[in-house]
Amino acid sequence: MASDMEVGKNGEKRHVAALILARGGSKGIPLKNIKMLAGVPLLGWVLRAAADANMFDSIWVSTDHEDIVKVSLAFGAKVHPRSPEVSRDSSSSLEAIQEFARLHPEVDVVCNIQATSPCLHPFHVKEALEKITLEGYDSVFSVVRRHQFRWREAKKDTDGVTAPLNMNPNKRPRRQDWDGELCENGSFYFASRDLILNHGVLQGGKMGYYEMLPEYSVDIDVDIDWPVAEQRVLRFGYFGKDKPEVVQLMFCHVSGCLTDGQTALSASGDEMVHMNTRDIMGIRILKREGVEVVLLVSNEDDMSEVLSDKLSTRTGCEVKHVGGETLLDVEKWREEKKLDWKEVAFMGFDEPDVECLKLAGLSAAPGDAPAVAVNAARYACRARGGQGAVREFAEHILLLKRKAKCQMERDRINRESF
Repeated sequence: MASDMEVGKNGEKRHVAALILARGGSKGIPLKNIKMLAGVPLLGWVLRAAADANMFDSIWVSTDHEDIVKVSLAFGAKVHPRSPEVSRDSSSSLEAIQEFARLHPEVDVVCNIQATSPCLHPFHVKEALEKITLEGYDSVFSVVRRHQFRWREAKKDTDGVTAPLNMNPNKRPRRQDWDGELCENGSFYFASRDLILNHGVLQGGKMGYYEMLPEYSVDIDVDIDWPVAEQRVLRFGYFGKDKPEVVQLMFCHVSGCLTDGQTALSASGDEMVHMNTRDIMGIRILKREGVEVVLLVSNEDDMSEVLSDKLSTRTGCEVKHVGGETLLDVEKWREEKKLDWKEVAFMGFDEPDVECLKLAGLSAAPGDAPAVAVNAARYACRARGGQGAVREFAEHILLLKRKAKCQMERDRINRESF
């Protein structure tokens, strides 16, 4: 929900909308905008930051692709159907933004957030937008400070000779003696409706910039190496309001998560399921770090009591049976343990798990889970069920817990420094 501070020059309430452009076509990476990055669709990172900024009256995704529509809705955004006229390879972002503004006359300020900036945090959005809502700027855009000496390109008309563009080689400054230069980092462009429609620009009027630190200035259009981008996001990305260090309990559905969902019969008639040793070790690591793990078996799985007991013995976890609506049973057990949902992690596989996946502080679905579960989960595993997905989620939980502890330590040091 937007803040009451977003008022116009005459004191009237202004409608401030976040707009993410996410065209389906991508020459470099097919459907890049919803490609999984560190377990979250690329688009989801900025949608999460926009929602948690609590500064917008509405959050929109402009797209021409049905799969992007599904992801957008799953993250709580509204969808603006992007017309073919502004969905061509030659179409500019400004054209798509102008189309949105014309079709949504209620919007006074458009905050265009780039889907390719996954390290955006809510405080970036809030502080930048306040330049418009509180300080009277007409447009604000994000920049990053670079300390790079630039040189003129050597061309035929310069006889192949170069020249410095932003420094004097005879007085070459040290880095610490030079403020550097401000460069657009492409994270966002905020502008008034008047600038967009009547002047045809995103930067004009009373212009301001918002400086972001280099570690947050990750642009997937530039960082083509996806694994490198993932490591940056895992370290500097925004993972939501819930603090991962408080997770005390993890529910994990056996069928489809810990196993591949199949039950076999031996020659003697004994039931057998396949489990990966990596997943078993992942459970043990979580327990060693103080996270209780409860395994869930659906009544529809037809798993015998004998097999459930063997599963409990092998993993060292309590095995509980759930009905057709997983939430009803899980909610009861959560209340018995006197835990909030933010203290619970949940791993599910199919439609009955969707509500739990949405409510849990941390949640995941295996890579081969149906789309309804993947879209509801906060983290989508690369690994398939029964093939390392539980271990992957366990490592993700512990990574976030370590990250949160490091942040708490930095905050403590900062407080003690003053």
